[in-house]
Amino acid sequence: MDNFILQNGVKIPCIGLGTWENRDEKSVVDTISEAINCGYRHIDTAAVYANEQYIGKAINSIGINRQDLFITSKVWNTERGYAKTMRAFEKTLNNLQTDYLDLYLVHWPASPSKYDNWAELNAETWHALEDLYKMQKVRAIGVSNFWIHHLEQLLNVANIVPMVNQIEYHPGYRQSYVVDYCKAHNMLVEAWSPLGRGKMFSIPELIQIAKKYNVSVAQVCVKWCLQNGILPLPKSTKPERLKENADIEGFTIAPDDMRIINSLQLESSSGQIPDEIDF
Repeated sequence: MDNFILQNGVKIPCIGLGTWENRDEKSVVDTISEAINCGYRHIDTAAVYANEQYIGKAINSIGINRQDLFITSKVWNTERGYAKTMRAFEKTLNNLQTDYLDLYLVHWPASPSKYDNWAELNAETWHALEDLYKMQKVRAIGVSNFWIHHLEQLLNVANIVPMVNQIEYHPGYRQSYVVDYCKAHNMLVEAWSPLGRGKMFSIPELIQIAKKYNVSVAQVCVKWCLQNGILPLPKSTKPERLKENADIEGFTIAPDDMRIINSLQLESSSGQIPDEIDF
């Protein structure tokens, strides 16, 4: 698979495997093994997914060189702040049975709706990530689910600009204003839920475009992300779907079809709004 290049020169495989909601040990081990056999080298997890230890077990049982993998994890909301983040990171390393991460993210911003000191809390968490990066325990650092006002406040105090912002992104929820801001500041946007949690499979325009290229709607969504300069993180536990989601080299979506997808008027977000979440 090809790579994106982060602002610090680190290469990141252009398709990652999402692992959210996969908490069963056997399922995780089988999925990681199958994904690596299919060519995946980028694995996205988080402390709150409760599967880091199983991913670590899978990687070690396969015997693949650690340097050949790109592993991302995220610090959870209950661990915000400098000291808590540092402790959470060490736990994540132990769970994954590795001595470094390729990418570490702040999972959700502290928001003004819940915290009076939200900007300070985000800054403290971010400074911990900056120090982990300076200590070479992570190869890249970033955020997740940050909107423009969260990013603006963070950039006021950051010593290192976030290299990544991972957000909900699919044809039914494009967050163009966030994407444009991130690109203007050289932050790679990653797409969680690039298939819209399956909601995209029933969209007539996407079905028609998929038939045109003799591919699945899932493949259209993944390819559409890439052609928009976004890194998709499709999730599946089924071997045939894992292979299909990564098999997108044989077609290119024409400009007219890209315009159709980019102009879809859908209300298909997960409803998890960064300024309204209560977790």
